[in-house]
Amino acid sequence: NSVDAGATQIEIDIEQGGAKLIRIRDNGTGIHQDDLPLALSRHATSKIVQPDDLAQIMTLGFRGEALASISSVSRLTLISALANATGWQLAIQGDALAEMQPAAHPQGTTIEVRDLFFNTPARRKFLRSEKTEFDHIDELIKRMALSSFSVGITLKHNQRLIRQYLPAQTPGATQERLMALCGTTFVEHAIHIEAEGAGMRLHGWIALPSFTRSQADLQYFYVNGRIIRDKLVAHALKTAYHDVLYRDRYPAYVLFLEIAPTQVDVNVHPTKHEVRFRDGRVVYDLLRRSVHDALESQKPGETAVAFAAAPPPRQYNTQQISIPSPSYSPSPACGRGFHSPITKEKESDTLTPTKIRVQENLSSYHTTADTAASPSSPPLPLLPLGNALGQIQGIYILAENAQGLVLVDMHAAHERIVYEKMKTAYAAQHIPIQTLLVPMTISLSEREADCAEQAIPFFTQLGFQVERIGKAILAVRGLPQWLAQGPVEQLIRDVISDLLEQGHSTRAQEQIDKLLGTLACHNAVRAKRRLNLTEMNALLRDMEKTEHSGQCNHGRPTYVQLSVEELDKLFLRGR
Repeated sequence: NSVDAGATQIEIDIEQGGAKLIRIRDNGTGIHQDDLPLALSRHATSKIVQPDDLAQIMTLGFRGEALASISSVSRLTLISALANATGWQLAIQGDALAEMQPAAHPQGTTIEVRDLFFNTPARRKFLRSEKTEFDHIDELIKRMALSSFSVGITLKHNQRLIRQYLPAQTPGATQERLMALCGTTFVEHAIHIEAEGAGMRLHGWIALPSFTRSQADLQYFYVNGRIIRDKLVAHALKTAYHDVLYRDRYPAYVLFLEIAPTQVDVNVHPTKHEVRFRDGRVVYDLLRRSVHDALESQKPGETAVAFAAAPPPRQYNTQQISIPSPSYSPSPACGRGFHSPITKEKESDTLTPTKIRVQENLSSYHTTADTAASPSSPPLPLLPLGNALGQIQGIYILAENAQGLVLVDMHAAHERIVYEKMKTAYAAQHIPIQTLLVPMTISLSEREADCAEQAIPFFTQLGFQVERIGKAILAVRGLPQWLAQGPVEQLIRDVISDLLEQGHSTRAQEQIDKLLGTLACHNAVRAKRRLNLTEMNALLRDMEKTEHSGQCNHGRPTYVQLSVEELDKLFLRGR
């Protein structure tokens, strides 16, 4: 309510985790004397004037329920004053409304809640510990502070100042506030994102894959300033980070989506934490592509820029790719095997899992690279990953760049290069279909069968030939060769489940990417393989032009940068 009233400063006092006192004071527009009793009435709000306003809600509050609910289980005092006017005070205890009285108060509003649940002891005894209840308040204030950078917020607990978020009007102040809210490490690994499309605007910060979390506790997404937790949004962002996160890690982000209020329904859940988009598919595509492009734009050696506008999003085309030409040999499961190189075989026009070829050895790799080490190589500042110096144990490449020392896991790095080339090759060709001699029948519910029948064009695009042959039976007559050996029935059921729940599915593509990742791992150079400087530099140059080359297919880092300052610290230089 304070934010809706245009407040630029909000002061919050909490005692005993909120059980004894919750006081909120702001410098907003204030409430007119005649509206004070109405503000405490159920289902009364000044934010909805006519029924059509419900279809274009831009305020955070609009139901008129909060104050009435709180006043019924506490001793509540409401004080407010308009600009250049006398303030007025109204107190209520349970359902007993006291007489309104004049009060000295600057422009704005103060709401004081004392003895929460004093008249409902059964509810009061279910309050958690003082610390737990205050932690919930602290997290809520953090969410509000992230969505309202121009509003200063102070939070006190038991007369002790806990948080003070200063208003942020400049990039420097914004950076300081974001560091206070999300931590210095997040800011150091975050990049700014700015994208527009289909009448929507997406902006905010996303963390690079080098900064991840063990749980989804640093994921903040706002729609028109309102924080939400939406399955469609979560899936879109998870897909954007696909194949760059390590195992069960979670990405971190603070993102804001601005959309026409007529295109989103915020009145679908009592807590207002869920929304329903009129065209969820368009929103999904904007989120996934914008975040994917921002991550893709970060090449090795580049520094994350968190407080400058990101370049405009590139056009996204899913039908681009050429056959890969990997040049090393593999190790299983992104490990460090010691097997001999795979021998070179004849190239095939059709790309299938059994027809991915590699060069016989690495000695010819530099002939296919755009640049390689030579006396005329560019100076160090022009090479993000620098020039190779040598190898350690046949596993790591040492390189020198303008910042200092670069350590590269050559297998992990080459694995990503091969994987991206394979994805490009796959998308460029027509998907090879394997026709089944005996169609596979899948029993579904009638609702699932209806969904599958409507989604036949989608299945066809993925390479599946499906047909509804009964009220609740689906026949699969053909499928992509890439998935012929996989759990096809379960995959189709999962795809249908996604379509019913989210209106789209990426499971088939994820299965293909998983297979390509396995093939890339087996086609990447192995540990203990000795490379010459030309071959090492060719690998570094390929890393610099390959998207997501900072991580292998399994999310492991491919290189580490050590600055001269960090090296000096190791040897206590300058102390």
